[in-house]
Amino acid sequence: MLLRQQHRVVISSSPTILMASKQPLKSTPLTLPLRLNLSSPITISAFPLKSTSRILPVSLKTSALPYTSHSNVPRPVYSENPEDTSNFSARFNVLKKKLEAIGFDTQMLKTGQYDNLLCPVCKGGYSMEKSLSLTITLDGNCAVWTCHRGKCGWRGDTRAFVNGRSSYGRLNQITKIKPKREITEKSLGLEPLCRELIAYFGERMISEKTLARNFVMQKTYGDEFIIAFTYQRNGVFVSCKYRDVNKNFWQEEDTEKIFYGVDDIKAESDIIIVEGEIDKLSMEEAGFYNCVSVPDGAPASVSTKVFKSDEKDTKYQYLWNCKEYLEKASRIILATDGDSPGLALAEELARRLGRERCWRVKWPKKNEVDHFKDANEVLMYLGPDVLKEVIENAELYPIQGLFNFSHYFDEIDAYYHQALGFELGVATGWRGLNGLYNVVPGELTIVTGVPNSGKSEWIDALLCNINRSVGWRFALCSMENKVREHARKLLEKHIKKPFFDAGYGESIERMSIEEFELGKKWLSETFYLIRCENDSLPNIKWVLDLAKAAVLRHGVRGLVIDPYNELDHQRPASQTETEYVSQMLTIIKRFAQHHSCHVWFVAHPRQLHHWDGGPPNMYDISGSAHFINKCDNGIVIHRNRNPDAGPVDQVQVCVRKVRNKVIGTTGDAFLSYDRITGVYTDVDETSGK
Repeated sequence: MLLRQQHRVVISSSPTILMASKQPLKSTPLTLPLRLNLSSPITISAFPLKSTSRILPVSLKTSALPYTSHSNVPRPVYSENPEDTSNFSARFNVLKKKLEAIGFDTQMLKTGQYDNLLCPVCKGGYSMEKSLSLTITLDGNCAVWTCHRGKCGWRGDTRAFVNGRSSYGRLNQITKIKPKREITEKSLGLEPLCRELIAYFGERMISEKTLARNFVMQKTYGDEFIIAFTYQRNGVFVSCKYRDVNKNFWQEEDTEKIFYGVDDIKAESDIIIVEGEIDKLSMEEAGFYNCVSVPDGAPASVSTKVFKSDEKDTKYQYLWNCKEYLEKASRIILATDGDSPGLALAEELARRLGRERCWRVKWPKKNEVDHFKDANEVLMYLGPDVLKEVIENAELYPIQGLFNFSHYFDEIDAYYHQALGFELGVATGWRGLNGLYNVVPGELTIVTGVPNSGKSEWIDALLCNINRSVGWRFALCSMENKVREHARKLLEKHIKKPFFDAGYGESIERMSIEEFELGKKWLSETFYLIRCENDSLPNIKWVLDLAKAAVLRHGVRGLVIDPYNELDHQRPASQTETEYVSQMLTIIKRFAQHHSCHVWFVAHPRQLHHWDGGPPNMYDISGSAHFINKCDNGIVIHRNRNPDAGPVDQVQVCVRKVRNKVIGTTGDAFLSYDRITGVYTDVDETSGK
């Protein structure tokens, strides 16, 4: 037992901030002997102190002694006579009725600024925290309020009359200035620790020497006592934080917020920041004196707000008050608790201190599921040597966009053992092309060729081959094809029979009804169409958004965008086409990599004024050289048009760029095109020439 026989816990007679299990409570000055009156105004910090208890201090009292009562409504910060006009009373009554409708208790409200009101929206949470501030203008026409509770944040304003004259514009001039109190050991009534408290710290592996060095003291009232953690800077008392045996915390009111133990990091290049005073003492037991503790514990979650100045960053004012100590540090180890609030605190500290000089601690495992929570737990159960090892093995704090190869070792291992799938690519289905080009998920292939060379036909045949070999599904954004005609082409390649009994089919039998119905089922299971049915042109973002949905909903592994010039390419007047194409291709590549989806993008060459009938160059693509520069693979499809040069059904597949040598290389392959079925087959390259 920490209490001596018949000892009881009491509150300091000095103005304090009472905190109970992660919720600091601001008390009003009380006169001893006393007990806590829950009807008196209190304020709870939105960023609670570290504690595991959730029990609120319902009553801390002495034996049957009287106490001083307090008003249910706090006094305003300022009080001036309102304007002496005949309309003031009526106007103010209207304003109060509006506040009552919202949920405010207006019985004792006057003009001025009020703190410590109960928020009508969140009702103060489970602890009934009184954290709302309300300001009523001097003319009684306008009221503005804000709930400072972290999980609420409700704010608003209302007026008695919309067109009425109001001093609303002067609200920003109402400033609440609280001078910092000067405190001393004597003024706070602090005493050396008693043997019971020394024994209590001993159970937590904190030595009497460490307690004395850090000026840990106690405060007593008769037969009762509390722990006092003294906050000093340059050996001068700045603040004091108290803790009772039930893990209730409170601080001296109107004192400056600084780190606990800030003198220990003076001129230090390496510092450690922990979440509680006992953790700071634990670090000292492991040999680390260059350690400080935050004064206000951890937030429930990371704030989404952006801090613009130190004056407005009130919740972390202790950082700015100790700025001169922190600026000299080149390495800051964040040893906050391992729970969610502790991780949120580490993130809040890192974003202010600079992630590039922060490191983080990974607490060791307690069992197969749980980890030790903080420094004191590690010290108590594993000892100072293990705690020292944990700090020495702190990891670099992650910075978005900056990594080490070790972060990817699992992926690299899987790549080496070919466990990811398709590391060497998917074969095209044509023997003559497989040595030059294979299809890898997450890459971008640009396909070009002069008009009527069969670019779209070749891509359709490639998709049919891949589906037949590995079962991939595809999203098609083919704006030059009507849906029915595109379906005909795909079915002819899949069934290898003509769709119609017409002249182009010659003597080949048309696909039967049974084959046609099975082919429709295959179409439905293999391809998903991205089409803009109205008159507007789709842009690349619209296409990729739908492709993302196809990937997530249908497991699509390939996307065809055919062609580039059918998309809407509106761009800012200040942006050149080259810059636009570069940005567009970057977006497409990121989509492909993120969703492990291969993208085929068809782009036509610009007008060739002196074309000699040969395959065009990838740099001939209309728009920008970035098409060849930024793609992973570049392919030119070229069909022979001169009977004297060879068979007119011969198609030349020119692989002009392969970024990944594992899946291919540059070169030419020759295929024979069957005009009846749209099927491509291998031909002997020598005889083709």
